[in-house]
Amino acid sequence: MKFTEDHEWLIADGNIITVGITEHASTSLGDVVFVELPEVGTEVEKGDEVVVIESVKAASDIEAPVDGEIVEVNSALEDEPGKVNEDPLGAAWFFKVKVADASVIDDYMDEAAYKALVE
Repeated sequence: MKFTEDHEWLIADGNIITVGITEHASTSLGDVVFVELPEVGTEVEKGDEVVVIESVKAASDIEAPVDGEIVEVNSALEDEPGKVNEDPLGAAWFFKVKVADASVIDDYMDEAAYKALVE
């Protein structure tokens, strides 16, 4: 698992990267009440706003951490946005993106570096 400075987590499985938000981000947002996911097949570039999250405290965007194609979304979050608070590092992943080379995430932080960032 790798982490971004924007409090996203990334897991590579072959050339598919699963993207979610960290527990720190979930806690900071407060109770999530709405999630808008991208369309499968959407081509994204690193930095593109891909997901909209609304909570009782704020609205926030999740940016694409890599260039690629959205190949799957977690549509359960649209019906049950509270999962983002309940299981941010597991069942509440947001989307999967197909990349040309999964090593693009190698430069992101490992868990120890991320923990140091948020402490």
